[in-house]
Formats: sequence, C-alpha cells, structure tokens
Amino acid sequence: MLKEFKDFAMKGNLIDIAVGFVMGAAFKSVVTSFTGGIVSPLIGLIFNSDLKDLKYIVKEGVADEAGKVVGEVAVLYGDFLTNVIDFIIVAFVMFMVVKGVNATKKKEEPAPEAPKGPSQEDLLAEIRDLLAKK
Repeated sequence: MLKEFKDFAMKGNLIDIAVGFVMGAAFKSVVTSFTGGIVSPLIGLIFNSDLKDLKYIVKEGVADEAGKVVGEVAVLYGDFLTNVIDFIIVAFVMFMVVKGVNATKKKEEPAPEAPKGPSQEDLLAEIRDLLAKK
C-alpha cells in the first residue's frame, strides 16, 4: 500500500497540479493587491469612492457612542465586483499558461497502421486451391 501511494504521489501529473496550485495561490495574492491597490481606486474615481467600498444600503444604521454604525443592512456590490475582476484576471492568466504549456508539448505521432494481411476472400481461395490439389 505504501508503494502504491508513493507511485501515485510521484506521478508527473500530480506534482504538476500541486505546483500549479501553489503558483495559482501566490498569483492570486498578486492579483488581489493589483485590483485592490490600482484597479479599484481608478474605477472608484468614477463613483468618487473606492470600488470595494461601493454598496447599496437597504436599511440605514444608527451611530452608537463610539461613532460606529450599527444595524446597517447593505449589499456590498463593490467588493463582489472586485472579486469578479480578480477571478477573471487569474482565470485568463491560468488559461494562457495552460495554452502555452500545451503548445510546447511534443505532439504524439499516430501509431503506424499494422500491415494488412490477405483478405478473407483471398484466404478462402487459398484454402480452396489447397483442397483441390489433394
């Protein structure tokens, strides 16, 4: 059982998936900082607010003594849009990486066709001829 697990864990595809997963997670943090620090503020210029801070307030809240708003019910669509942008960027880059890797892989050549033997009619004619000689 240990040998089977070792064979499974050391297969090329599994290691490729693990490396891809780690790289994707690291790339996700880069994209998140890019959208949060560059894209979100630039888009926020249109709305006079940071994109992540955009929200639709369903129910107004009240400020307590500390000045913190409590009881507010809001739809945080700005945060959602930022996450969608993150996803699109990561998905596109991963698509391009996979496409590049697939383009560099050596194309498998089709197996050569097996040489064709005599047809069924030829074999029957040969048997007939052999029986006729006897």
